[in-house]
Amino acid sequence: MKNSTRLVWQVQSIGETAGEVWHFLHSKGESSLSAVEWGVHAPKAMGHMAIGWLAREGKLDLIQEKRVIKIWLKEGPAYLP
Repeated sequence: MKNSTRLVWQVQSIGETAGEVWHFLHSKGESSLSAVEWGVHAPKAMGHMAIGWLAREGKLDLIQEKRVIKIWLKEGPAYLP
């Protein structure tokens, strides 16, 4: 029972962090992965899971240019949190 409670808490935290990432990108526009990590103030792994959450939902795009990963929101009302 303890493990399932812990898992639910983690999933909720990932979702909340995904909302923070969405709002950060909505206000700042295209940003590097490191800028998003800095701007969201979440542990690095949590930020990565949140970005994965949004990517899986199709709400953002990513590209790697040399050593920099850039992230931005897709446009349109279907992509709101």
